[in-house]
Amino acid sequence: MQEKKEGDLQQALNNKVFEVGIDEVGRGAIFGPVFAAALVLTEKNKFILKKFGVTDSKKLTHKKRKLLLPKILLLSSDYGIGQSSAREIDKLGIRVATELSMIRALKKLKEKPSELKIDGPLLLRPWDGIQKNIVSGDSKFISIASASIVAKVSRDTLMERLEKKYSGYMILKNKGYGTREHFSLIKKNGITKLHRKSFLKKSNLI
Repeated sequence: MQEKKEGDLQQALNNKVFEVGIDEVGRGAIFGPVFAAALVLTEKNKFILKKFGVTDSKKLTHKKRKLLLPKILLLSSDYGIGQSSAREIDKLGIRVATELSMIRALKKLKEKPSELKIDGPLLLRPWDGIQKNIVSGDSKFISIASASIVAKVSRDTLMERLEKKYSGYMILKNKGYGTREHFSLIKKNGITKLHRKSFLKKSNLI
């Protein structure tokens, strides 16, 4: 009987102890916004997602990320997605803009997290709560890995839509990153309003 009570208590704890992970994607791109996702998971659902194959989004194929997304959203207790535009990146700088996207994601959560797990070494300076920075956190914590997948799929979906409007830049293929082909097309077709001019200055394209 005692063992059953302890088992029930552990089960209850697994469903009430929350881990909140946050990650960004698109920080190094030359086109389009930077995205962030914040994700809340119970211990039980972290374990389930790990069994489904959730890990660092960069280690997964585009197809696998899209398959995992509905499972992650279904098993998350809460989530939020935020972004910061190319204009904001040019005006504020990439770090401040990335922080802005993260704060926007966090503001969409129903409750303020008691503690955040953030991928990477940089503090989220506008956040006044407890935060832990974890280098390569998306391969160490399921909540961060799940957030990285949500952010990546969300941003890729936007890139797929923008391909129709900006068809001369192979956005569907490069997802807004500075490939050799993308730079070549900028030289040929010029700069759009969604290109990050502060990034392109460094490449002597403007």
